[in-house]
Amino acid sequence: MEDQCCPRCKTTKYRNPSLKLMVNICGHTLCENCVELLFVRGAGSCQECGTALRKSNFRVQLFEDPTVDKEVEIRKKVLKIYNKREEDFFSLEEYNDFLEDIEEIVFNLTNNVDVENTKKKMELYQKDNKDVIQKNKIKLTREQEELEEALEVERQENTQRRLVIQKEEHLQQMLKRKNKQALLDQLESSHLPASLLLAQHKDRSAQLEIQLEKPKQKPVTFSTGIKMISVVKTTINTKYGCEIMFFTA
Repeated sequence: MEDQCCPRCKTTKYRNPSLKLMVNICGHTLCENCVELLFVRGAGSCQECGTALRKSNFRVQLFEDPTVDKEVEIRKKVLKIYNKREEDFFSLEEYNDFLEDIEEIVFNLTNNVDVENTKKKMELYQKDNKDVIQKNKIKLTREQEELEEALEVERQENTQRRLVIQKEEHLQQMLKRKNKQALLDQLESSHLPASLLLAQHKDRSAQLEIQLEKPKQKPVTFSTGIKMISVVKTTINTKYGCEIMFFTA
């Protein structure tokens, strides 16, 4: 695999592992140091194609091929305008034609094919469909908010679940230590045969293991597909006067 390299200063990832390549709307790369040097005033031209660029539009190159980064950014911008959904069309065929139009626009802008006419086509579409675009934009924003809320609930549930597990483990260790200490105390003070005391201890340990066995938790799935854990508090009273609180489905 060819080592990534800044086309201006020729620094490579091999020579400088911390090299950070940046890419702009034209799809040509520069390292972060060259961007700082060439765009110190905030704007300038691409060293390879002459496209007018702004420093604020440079972003870290995510893919080995900078053209892929360019396509990703172009696709984001196109989909903000071409945001119709399948339910906005009378037939599946019309929807598929719409998707083909999107792919053609993305391809043209990515590969510099008929760019001016493609941009004019986008402007005309945006003007003719501004109401639908705005409606779907609001709908998408609402769905994103709902998704964020669901993710926040999941984060809180996961945090609670980790705390519950830590508490369970702490209590389990404490009860096992108490059970072991109870055996030692009995062996030291009781007149009963050691074999009987050991048998009783074994029975208590088995019962304790059953009580402490982690209950199965049932996942709850949101409409977003996010799996959650529903929790209900359950209390177990032990022989040693301790209460264990579990959170189970």
